[in-house]
Amino acid sequence: MPGVTAWLLPCLLVFEIRFPAGPDVNLRRSRQQHRRQERMQRHVDNTQAGDGMEAEQDEAPLLAQQPSSRTELCSARCGLALILHVSLFMAYALRVSLSIAIVAMTNSSHPRNWSGSAPRGSYPGFAQEGVIFPAQYTLWAKWAPPLERSRLMNVADAGCTFGTFVALLVAGIICQSLGWPFVFYIFGGVGCAWCLCWFLLVYEDPAHHPWISAGEQEYIMSLLAHQGSSHGRSLPLVAMAKSLPLWAITIACFCTDWLFYMLLTSMPMFMSNVLHFDLRENGLLSSLPYIGNGLGHILAGLLADFLLARQVLGTAAIRKLFSALGMLLPAIFLVAVPYIGCSSMVAVVLLMLALTIISMTGAGININHIDIAPRYAGFLLGITNTFGIVAGIIAPTTVGLLVSQDLQTGWRNAFFISAALNLFGLIFYIAFGSGTIQDWAREDAAVQ
Repeated sequence: MPGVTAWLLPCLLVFEIRFPAGPDVNLRRSRQQHRRQERMQRHVDNTQAGDGMEAEQDEAPLLAQQPSSRTELCSARCGLALILHVSLFMAYALRVSLSIAIVAMTNSSHPRNWSGSAPRGSYPGFAQEGVIFPAQYTLWAKWAPPLERSRLMNVADAGCTFGTFVALLVAGIICQSLGWPFVFYIFGGVGCAWCLCWFLLVYEDPAHHPWISAGEQEYIMSLLAHQGSSHGRSLPLVAMAKSLPLWAITIACFCTDWLFYMLLTSMPMFMSNVLHFDLRENGLLSSLPYIGNGLGHILAGLLADFLLARQVLGTAAIRKLFSALGMLLPAIFLVAVPYIGCSSMVAVVLLMLALTIISMTGAGININHIDIAPRYAGFLLGITNTFGIVAGIIAPTTVGLLVSQDLQTGWRNAFFISAALNLFGLIFYIAFGSGTIQDWAREDAAVQ
């Protein structure tokens, strides 16, 4: 069902964008947008009268200038979120299905020992991530209002885990029933078709979108005007290297990705060798964490934006809160697993909870790049993603070395190392993380 939902919603949304509602509905919407703009202008006038040194403080002035506007399902920015969701769904489905097809090719077209778990070779294929996510963040820096960033970006990111889940279920069946070549034909054909849709439906910013309403265009551009234009070719590399908030995100991403990829690549082996599960009969078991992770991304985004809109906490506090939930709780679950004893199902539940709750970082460190430097969000994501990829390569290798020496002790040490890294990354991020635009990321600083 998650895969079906991910396909139907964008199709409905595209229909709404291409064929707008009748004149009466449009008239009501234009009046509502006009009233919102008047309220926004009054907010701006009142705020500018007593600015002083407040612009130097935390994100409170930014929140005060935000006009209240609900994210309508038929808005262009929601359309972009769902289109990116399907794009990431397809990208990860292609990535996982390719790995499954390779396994089938080496087993004479019929993978009789197919276990339903993710092949280890699917995760070192990180070249795909190196271009997709920076491009996505560059788009969101021009499309996502500050109070909607969490939900929009996390809805898009949820496509990764849903695509992986569907590919794990469908690709193995295709290999067994039709043969491995049809994995390439089916997934490749759908991917090419969706690529055409991408070029037709996605635009760089609201100013160039032909179907966006005037009210929504003004709403987005007015809220993002303070962050400046794209950086072009100029990059303040020295200032970036000295930025503690950027280092806080980078170190936290490295530690989180270590735990995430360690679990994804090694959990099937742990359940088979230590817990003695027959994964051939329980293939769905090793796929369930993907559903939990995807749903967790969406819920975390909704909750984070709700708290920001109600001004319960500032941007920095929200990012640190969700990062703490997504890093500390999985670390606790990992430490508890070696002491469960003979209760195999409890151990599986703890591991699945760890993979699900780690998605809370989607409303924390994963989108903090846009908070501190929206003009350089794509470039910064490329930097932090590189560190995450390195962690994703080292973590499974470390697990293999530890387990090869002693099975029980090796797994316990692997869990302890992952938990300790997560705790260190969380402490560093809480100490030095930020939710405000850094001085080196402002347009006037770049001009000077």
